[in-house]
Amino acid sequence: MDPARKYQVSLRGASVKEISREALLEKVSQERELRNYARRATAAAIFTQSVWRCYYVKKKVAIKLLGEWETVMNSQAVVLTATWISGSLLRPFLFFITCLSIQRQKISPRDIECMQSCFKILLESINSKDSRKNVCSLAVGTLEERRTWTYQAKKLISLCSFILSECDKSYPVDQRIVVLTSIALRLVVVLTDVKGWKCISDDTIQEVDMAVKDLVQFMGSCHSGLYISIRRYFEKLSVPSSYQVNSTVQKDDRFLITASAVTLAVRPFHMIDHIVVSPGPVDVHSAAEQYCLLLLTIPWLLQRLPAVFMPALKHKSIMSPCFQVLLILRDKIFKEMQEMDQLEKHLSPKEIPSVGWALANIMCLAAGSENDFVNSMDCASYVQVVITLAENLLTQFDRVEFMKNEYQDLQGNTETSAARIGAVSYGETSCGSSKMTYMDLLRPVCQRWHLVKLLEIAKTDASFHGTETLPKNDSKYIVKLDLLDIAYFYSYMLRIFSLFNPVVGSFPVLNLLSFTPGYLVDLWGQLENSIFPGNGHFSEDNNVSTSRSSGNKKDGISERKQKQKQINKDGSNKFFNALHKLTGKSQAGVNYTDNYDDPPTTVQLGEESSDFWDVQPLRRGPLGISKDMSCLLHLFCATYSHLLLVLDDIEFYEKQVPFTLEQQRRIASMLNTLVYNSLNQSIGHQNRPLMDSAIRCLHLIYERDCRHRFCPPVLWLSPAKESRLPVAVAARTHEVLSANTKSDDVSAVPSIGSVITTTPHVFPFEERVEMFREFIGMDKVSRKMAGEVTGPGSRSIEIVVRRGHIVEDGFRQLNSLGSRLKSPIHVSFVSECGLPEAGLDYGGLSKEFLTDISKSAFSPEYGLFSQTSTSEGLLVPNAAARYLENGIQMFEFLGRVVGKALYEGILLDYTFSHVFVQKLLGRYSFLDELSTLDPELYRNLMYAKHYEGDIKELCLDFTVTEESFGKHRVIELKPGGKDTSVTNENKMQYVHAMADYKLNRQILPFSNAFYRGLTDLIQPSWLKLFNASEFNQLLSGGNHDIDIDDLRNNTKYTGGYSEGSRTIKLFWEVIEGFEPKERCMLLKFVTSCSRAPLLGFKHLQPSFTIHKVACDSSLWAAIGGQDVERLPSASTCYNTLKLPTYKRSSTMRTKLLYAINSNAGFELS
Repeated sequence: MDPARKYQVSLRGASVKEISREALLEKVSQERELRNYARRATAAAIFTQSVWRCYYVKKKVAIKLLGEWETVMNSQAVVLTATWISGSLLRPFLFFITCLSIQRQKISPRDIECMQSCFKILLESINSKDSRKNVCSLAVGTLEERRTWTYQAKKLISLCSFILSECDKSYPVDQRIVVLTSIALRLVVVLTDVKGWKCISDDTIQEVDMAVKDLVQFMGSCHSGLYISIRRYFEKLSVPSSYQVNSTVQKDDRFLITASAVTLAVRPFHMIDHIVVSPGPVDVHSAAEQYCLLLLTIPWLLQRLPAVFMPALKHKSIMSPCFQVLLILRDKIFKEMQEMDQLEKHLSPKEIPSVGWALANIMCLAAGSENDFVNSMDCASYVQVVITLAENLLTQFDRVEFMKNEYQDLQGNTETSAARIGAVSYGETSCGSSKMTYMDLLRPVCQRWHLVKLLEIAKTDASFHGTETLPKNDSKYIVKLDLLDIAYFYSYMLRIFSLFNPVVGSFPVLNLLSFTPGYLVDLWGQLENSIFPGNGHFSEDNNVSTSRSSGNKKDGISERKQKQKQINKDGSNKFFNALHKLTGKSQAGVNYTDNYDDPPTTVQLGEESSDFWDVQPLRRGPLGISKDMSCLLHLFCATYSHLLLVLDDIEFYEKQVPFTLEQQRRIASMLNTLVYNSLNQSIGHQNRPLMDSAIRCLHLIYERDCRHRFCPPVLWLSPAKESRLPVAVAARTHEVLSANTKSDDVSAVPSIGSVITTTPHVFPFEERVEMFREFIGMDKVSRKMAGEVTGPGSRSIEIVVRRGHIVEDGFRQLNSLGSRLKSPIHVSFVSECGLPEAGLDYGGLSKEFLTDISKSAFSPEYGLFSQTSTSEGLLVPNAAARYLENGIQMFEFLGRVVGKALYEGILLDYTFSHVFVQKLLGRYSFLDELSTLDPELYRNLMYAKHYEGDIKELCLDFTVTEESFGKHRVIELKPGGKDTSVTNENKMQYVHAMADYKLNRQILPFSNAFYRGLTDLIQPSWLKLFNASEFNQLLSGGNHDIDIDDLRNNTKYTGGYSEGSRTIKLFWEVIEGFEPKERCMLLKFVTSCSRAPLLGFKHLQPSFTIHKVACDSSLWAAIGGQDVERLPSASTCYNTLKLPTYKRSSTMRTKLLYAINSNAGFELS
């Protein structure tokens, strides 16, 4: 049998085409689906027809009933009894109004007249004291009457709610809808108020209470539609056209509508107080849920309503149930808020979501003023609710991808953030035509009293008092406030302010936290007790293993509700007095020394103690700490980094506020361990705020330690002591990882790449110098692979330089080259006489060129740089250089000259000011660095800062006077500075504005130009390996002495000398007898730089060389004790010492000292 026909079957015999089994099954399945579809389509058509038929019949009946109802209402023979109102008035009215208005979601003018007539009759009936005429008497009648009355009353409430939602919606001109709404809400207010019923007797009061409670409970549920209608009405209050009314009556009606809407919104919350004989409490949870979901999420809720209604909305009976519901049903409410946002078709991804408006409205209600905050709310629940809402708000924005990018860019450079197009729209959401922004609603959290009250309540361990509506024996509803809750509160506020207000950022919140007495001390106390258990001192008697033994995964804080320890009053007072009652005018002249060399209570720790500074609980970074600990760390780092910006060295080192130097070392070790281990692992987006603040705080502490050391060097090295990669591996890893990422994005470069750029200080300085040379070596290899360098002498730069115009000629020929300056330079010198100098450049002349051009350009006489008034005489840009021809371009050129020297490993014997180098490293300079630039101005500013009397006596204003070329220029430190006097209130602003001008603004154009030239050859990430003092060492060499053994081992001998020559042995003997200063002078005599290469003389290019100069003396001279008279000379371009063949050490010493003190070299030959 044919295999192809083996699995085929015949449906109609052999004469019909045969098909396979699979095709048959597929065909049967398709036919079955077609039959099912046909059945469903038929059923759907039948259902549609029945629905349409039902609607048509109902509408026809409703129109008929409407006509009959109007006929009855126009009849004068009607007797208004309760039974007639219920059966003949309300029953047909509710039917045709539901069919003709509610289901169509539109009110016609005819319907308005009908409803007005019906509502007036009902109000007249309810106000009647005759039980036969009062329709409410049916609520206490027979069972059937009670059921009918309850059904009709609930229908009336739903109808009135619908009317409220339609108010001013479809009738911008016809004001009858406004009158109707006013009457409808008045009816609901009376219907749900026991005091409005006139037919109550002592026998029926309990039944009336139950009936009213049932209505109020229905009104508070989602079935009534009341809260959604109130929301729609409140949302329309901000529309200007809705307020364009003419008559006073209309304005009164609108006010009555708003008042009635507010009354109905809060009525379910007040039923407990009004119904005193009710057998059971009213469940306000449903009303509170609707209130939170639909009313508290209205944008600008409080700004839409008249101020007279605010006390009612702020009342504790309203806020406490809302807080309970938000805490208990938060997942459900947040889900419904998100669904509500999705239903709003106009909602843009950049607009404030519902949870954001709930947060803002609750803050305005609960903390609008100090009196409201204290008298009408529960602070503990308030804090918990704000934490919950803020966390959800931040989570929602984290889910939006573009918002992630905006937030990361904003936190990466907080202090210099410009206006972000995407992020600014959040903070600029305005209220109507006013200039109020969303962030203005959150301003209460920036008030001092707000934080102080929370801290006071935390001290007294306040408990939750709003349990009237919940079982009082249920302990899970008891809420306590502690320091951790306050930390969560302000930690989220910091992130929200940064997110919604990128221009100002979290500055207002940080100001509050930094300058509230004792708060920062309390934060550190809780952290210290958890991270450093035992609170021991770093002394000789300390058992290091004990200090590290208690670190665990929970970090000492396992619960959000852990009781806070007593606040340190002494520390609080000390901090307050130091920062707000500053005294001591003469303290500005304190001479700072190395504070770590002689600390008052601490001994130095050697390399064997490095583990002591590696904080065990933080060795896994954010992954090893709890959420509570992460929150405390984030808030502490953000607050302390802000305080460090204004904390001067007198307060930091002398007064030691807010922390002692021992505590400062603990803080430094904590941050160092946390940041290093975080960067060594992949940090998620949820840890970004913590890491940003921790890195910023760590950098500020490290830079302060670089200026005046208070930490042992081993502290900064300890986290990476066991896990550092070899230098070459680390350098290559960094280059590979950073090739495809932004250099300023820390979280984008994982592992060792981030460590190198963010915390390079964990590597010893020598290793970082090796890493720097490794980077340059890899760059040279990559240039060679790219074809930029193909062989010796290829693509070299040929220049001709006149000896007397070396700076001008170099600028003219080299400034436009940019990064091509990395190529070799072949220099031809022209003498003073205009003749070319003989000689070939094998690298020595280019070194001489760079040395000579820097010597001329950096000289104060040239006008580009000046020397600081300190004893070191460091180089800083001259403010008058901007008036020189090509002044800014010259700084850019000098940046390339320095970059070329660093690229080729050529040392330049010049040291820049710490302030200037900070700009090259991309760092901001603060007040205390002014002492290294202008000590006199620094002393004057400290005198003003600590001035005890009225500073107006000094007659200062916000200006600074500059002198250039004999002319004086007055520069305003801020707009209108000429007319702004310095007072005790703004003196801190004046001090920091003056320091900012001198340290940053004045030299910024020069440093930017220098930086552009420098980074043409040296990548910014390479520069970030070093601090300011290390950069100067990288440029000019190591210590002010040389290692003789290292120099001897790396010296070459030419011209006939060898290591065993008599003259060479005498030379090393003489050098060993020199003073350190004399040895440095000798090194400068030979190499033009007085300092040794950082990694030793093996890295000196060209190598140190001693060349033999044969000088034969006569026989009689030798017998008479005479020696060679010729002086030694040097060729600095080749690092060569031309040494005559001296016979005596005394002669060699004399000749060498004479030569090196004559400030000459090659011309002595």
